[in-house]
Amino acid sequence: MTDKITYYAIIDEFSSRDRPGGVLRRVINDEGQVDEAFSRDLKWEFSPLLYAAERGDTMFDFVAISEGEAGRIVERIRGLASPDA
Repeated sequence: MTDKITYYAIIDEFSSRDRPGGVLRRVINDEGQVDEAFSRDLKWEFSPLLYAAERGDTMFDFVAISEGEAGRIVERIRGLASPDA
């Protein structure tokens, strides 16, 4: 089975759908399922946030987005982390 990847914009009280606070991806494959957020360390890392939301934690909203939108969010995060930003 090939990986099925779904991307989500992470939205909280300080962000919006147009400018989300972060991006998360859920990867499903033969080995199971894992959720990863693009971190301030500029890499994809395990995140329990979507699991928590599915169990009733409403601290963040997750909106499914396209791979292209996710890429733009990742690039924005990289730009903010750049010493020239």
